[in-house]
Amino acid sequence: MKKVLITGGNKGIGLAATKLFLEKGYRVIVVARDFAEFPYKDNAQVEIVEFDISRVSDIAALVEKIGAVDVLVNNAGMMYSLPYNSYPVEKRDMLMNVNLYAPIELITAFSAAMIENGGGRIINIASVAGQIGHPDVWYGASKAALINATKSFAKAFAAKNIQVNAVAPGPTFTDMMSVIPEDRKAYMKANTYTNRFAEPEEVAKTILWLGTDAPDYITGFCVDMNNGVFPR
Repeated sequence: MKKVLITGGNKGIGLAATKLFLEKGYRVIVVARDFAEFPYKDNAQVEIVEFDISRVSDIAALVEKIGAVDVLVNNAGMMYSLPYNSYPVEKRDMLMNVNLYAPIELITAFSAAMIENGGGRIINIASVAGQIGHPDVWYGASKAALINATKSFAKAFAAKNIQVNAVAPGPTFTDMMSVIPEDRKAYMKANTYTNRFAEPEEVAKTILWLGTDAPDYITGFCVDMNNGVFPR
């Protein structure tokens, strides 16, 4: 049975991805801080690992404990929506740890076994915020860097049969939406082609495709799922 690890696979886009990989017959390892409302915690195909990925220095030990996986989904992320000139250092550091440093450490650690086993797939969840000027400067910067890291790792692993891709959703109905002001949400929705935000399941279907059925030739690619919205 193939294995996939999904960070933040307990809710939102990650939970939707967990469901789809289970339906595909994968063993799913979910790494998250809280599983109180996780609907698959008693599923025999699911392994839950309580871990805070902002503890970047502990990631190597975590990966050693988990072992090899066939697919890595760096889904966990956070946003504060704070102005650049009143951003507490501890919040900045937490955000960068979760959104950028942890994914890079996880890729570095898990790719060793992927290389040894002849290949694998890695999907990073970026954001349209990384492609535009974003009100949360640190969130936008972290996602822009994650897209760049995706391309860099794809090049590094080009001869190792490891495909590294990203998905950059626009606004999606997850808990993160709660930190976006209502007037901004209205503006973004009005500027989508179909006058609606994405559903987590729609992003998850793209993650599943990249992790399973996408051609090997697709690597270093960022799938834009913004429905035409480029927020001011």
